Amino acid sequence: MILTPDGLEALRSQLIVSCQAYPGEPMRDPRTTGQVAASAVIGGAAAVRVQGLADVQFTRTAVEVPVIGLWKDGHDGVFITPTLRHALAVANAGAHVVATDGTRRPRPDGLSLKQTVDGIHAESHALVMADCGSCADAVAAVEAGADLIGTTLAGYTGERPRTDGPDLELLAEIAGAGLGKPLIAEGRIHTPAQARQALDAGAFAVVVGTAITHPASITGWFKGAMDA
Repeated sequence: MILTPDGLEALRSQLIVSCQAYPGEPMRDPRTTGQVAASAVIGGAAAVRVQGLADVQFTRTAVEVPVIGLWKDGHDGVFITPTLRHALAVANAGAHVVATDGTRRPRPDGLSLKQTVDGIHAESHALVMADCGSCADAVAAVEAGADLIGTTLAGYTGERPRTDGPDLELLAEIAGAGLGKPLIAEGRIHTPAQARQALDAGAFAVVVGTAITHPASITGWFKGAMDA
């Protein structure tokens, strides 16, 4: 399956589930990622988002919905699919959409975001999701040719405060800018009500990760409330 920009319309108002585990955790296994992704699809996920080349490969065999792939390299600065090399590896692993840092910060390989997006489009069939931290990032990412815009990095780049839940103000600001590309709400969406709020704020689709696929965090929320 090749996902085209027109094909993104199937994701309108839909739920995308991020299936990721952190290094050292029991669930940090590509086979487990694929199983979690398949379970999310049974529950109604219209697409999934996974991290790591092997995870992308296993998930592609486990689900028949679009796979948004990324490769985290490092922990600070530009580390979400930070270079064209990382991006092409994710595309070659089978991702329908490559998610990459979509901020205006310098990239480790010295390429501009536009050069990176152009390279992905030229060397693969994958679309590009730009993970942004501000409206200015989103505007620049659309100008660079990104196919989707995400609010993934809102509150993590220093441009905006980190909100307790989704950054609804940023969603509304980007939606109001009329950029003409699907706007994906992502980041700190922990309840069904917040997912609904994100759609109402102007999101095209909503990504939920931790609240669905990270048992350690979910367990901690319950334990913390009971201990309070």
